[in-house]
Formats: sequence, structure tokens, C-alpha cells
Amino acid sequence: MLNRVILMGRLVSDPELKTTASGISVTSFRIAVDRSYVKSGEERKADFIDIVCWRSTAEFVCRYFGKGSLIAVEGQLQSRTYQAKDGTNRYVVEVVADNVSFTGERRDNSSSSYNQGYSQPYAEQPAQPAPSYQSGSADSFQEMPVDDDLPF
Repeated sequence: MLNRVILMGRLVSDPELKTTASGISVTSFRIAVDRSYVKSGEERKADFIDIVCWRSTAEFVCRYFGKGSLIAVEGQLQSRTYQAKDGTNRYVVEVVADNVSFTGERRDNSSSSYNQGYSQPYAEQPAQPAPSYQSGSADSFQEMPVDDDLPF
């Protein structure tokens, strides 16, 4: 049998780190995932998916992600039932995340804002622009020896 889920969406609210009675870290949050199709004359719709993370994955999410940030989640679909405080039985379907990843944004640690891409904040960027080779000739490039290790 196969039970794998891969989703990419935006967090609906800030995740909150909790700890079980036995000391295990856990967080649950909801992401909004846009649907890939739009009916003519209607706005794009989104599905709201509940996610649960445990241990170091929960700590990672709470440290680096916040409301509105884009996240990629990989895990398993799990269903469970529980009894609510009012005595009614509830049925829940959620993704238990094995792996979460950044997807093109980085949270600026000095504030709660988000930067597009993995660029540094403006104040930390070098004052001089990088050289441009758009109008250069083949002489503008340095020949790399074939037997050297590549720098990346």
C-alpha cells in the first residue's frame, strides 16, 4: 500500500509549539493550497489542509515559518476520531508531516516580514553591483582547467 502526500501552500496562522506529557514536541497548523483550475467567471479557490508535525520537525516549523509563509510538506494522510468537549464524536483527516521544506521565501530574523527569494536584507547586500558580461566578448571569461575540482 502507498500513502504519501506532497503539498505546497501558505500557513493560515502562526504555528504554536506544544509539548506532550512525555516531553515530545508537536505542532499542528493549517495550510491553504490553491486549486489548479478556475471556472470561468469565478475566483481561484483554495483547499485548507490540516498538518501535524512531531519532534524536531515541529521545532523547525515553529522556528522558521509563520503566517503567510510558503511551505512544502511531505507526509502521510491519517484519519482519526475523537470526542469533543460537548460530547459529540468528531472525524479528522490530517497530514502527518515527515519532511517540511522552504519553497522560495526566507523569514527576516530581525522582524516578522518575509523576503522573496534567498537574498539577504537590503542593508547587508554589497554596495557594488556584480559585474555584467552581457556586452563582453569571449575574452572576458577565464578558462577553467579540466582537471581542477569545480567550486560548487
